[in-house]
Amino acid sequence: MKLLGMLIGIVALAAGLLFVGQGSGFIPWPATSFMIDQSRWIYYGGGIAIAGLVLIILARR
Repeated sequence: MKLLGMLIGIVALAAGLLFVGQGSGFIPWPATSFMIDQSRWIYYGGGIAIAGLVLIILARR
């Protein structure tokens, strides 16, 4: 169960950071993405990244 929680947490953290990068315009990949330079994705990604980080912390206990 710890391994599954850790894997889901890592995937959520990575996805959240990707959303933040695309929303802020730092990661313009793919070029046709609707998330590029859209500030709401910064907030969505931040929330997902925090949830992933919390899941990682809880899985390590």
